[in-house]
Amino acid sequence: MYKITLACAGGFSTSMMAARMRDAAKAKGIEVEINAVAEEDIEMYADSDILLLGPQLGHRQAELQKEYSMPVLVINFRDYGAMNGENVLNDTIKKIEGKES
Repeated sequence: MYKITLACAGGFSTSMMAARMRDAAKAKGIEVEINAVAEEDIEMYADSDILLLGPQLGHRQAELQKEYSMPVLVINFRDYGAMNGENVLNDTIKKIEGKES
């Protein structure tokens, strides 16, 4: 099972993305735990496999990567804007498994 955390300023837009990612995972038969949180709540999910940041938090990627042992990525702004949960899920799993291009 993959444990994925998404964070944005308030946790609202990442909640929508998390729902889309869960739907995509269910359709593919992939076991995941996906949490969407506000920026100030990231610490509660420090045991995740990966932290995905909404594009509005992209400026904090390097800082957060130093703070946490998990990979910290910024969600592609096109996929984020289109709420393309399937693409984000696929890219995330590739990163977790070390298969990203």
